[in-house]
Amino acid sequence: MNAIQSLQPLYSIAGFAVGLLIGLTGVGGGSLMTPLLILLFDIHPVTAVGTDLLYAAVTKTAGSLVHGYNRTVDWRVVRRLAAGSVPMTVLTMFALSHVDINGTAARGLIAAALAMALVLTALTLIFREKIAARCATRIGALSEKQIAVLTVGVGAVLGIFVSVSSVGAGALGVTALIVLYPRLPTAQIVGSDIAHAVPLTLAAGIGHWYIGSVDFDILASLLLGSVPGILIGSHVAARIPEKMLRFALAVVLVVVATKLSLDLHPSSSPNVEITAIHTR
Repeated sequence: MNAIQSLQPLYSIAGFAVGLLIGLTGVGGGSLMTPLLILLFDIHPVTAVGTDLLYAAVTKTAGSLVHGYNRTVDWRVVRRLAAGSVPMTVLTMFALSHVDINGTAARGLIAAALAMALVLTALTLIFREKIAARCATRIGALSEKQIAVLTVGVGAVLGIFVSVSSVGAGALGVTALIVLYPRLPTAQIVGSDIAHAVPLTLAAGIGHWYIGSVDFDILASLLLGSVPGILIGSHVAARIPEKMLRFALAVVLVVVATKLSLDLHPSSSPNVEITAIHTR
């Protein structure tokens, strides 16, 4: 089967929709694409996570190039985050490689981690400003070395969350950087978070590819739709209030997390093979 025949329109449409939301809000890669693959297309959770991670790596590489060209990346922050996230990603993937990824245990683990990450993402979207304001005094009293250590720690936590659920590199990463680096311009916060997401999602994606949980046909179809979606969303974003978008996305994430918890509870889910269900 050639590359054109392997492309699947429904996945491209899903890629376009998620790409549109990413362009509008800056968030939504893992937090929307992975649940969409699981709930709508009945893809095994581990395959959904692995495929989405490489999808994010490719998508955010393009974003990093743009931010790098515009000098809106603080590479010092990126190095600190990566110093924590990449080693923790390797350790997490090593642990996952020793788990039966076809079984209900792996399915339940991914579902639980994904639901938790979605709820945390929703909370940070709604309360980002309050979180930053509440932490401002304490963070302001810390030394540069302490900030660096905390940044590495944040990277380590993101490495675990992203490797297991593919969620967290966006909203959670941005919120953490706003708290730790309140004087950094917003453009550099976003640019640094996107740049850090590249080695993080690439390392995790390669790990999932190694354990056999990436579907490259689905990946190609998703990318075909996501590129125009991101371009359109980015163009329209300036015309829609950011807070309204963030609140709407947060509500969607909570609903998705609830449905995931109900539909993918280990005690009620059959032992589903990891092979993705294709729409031919």
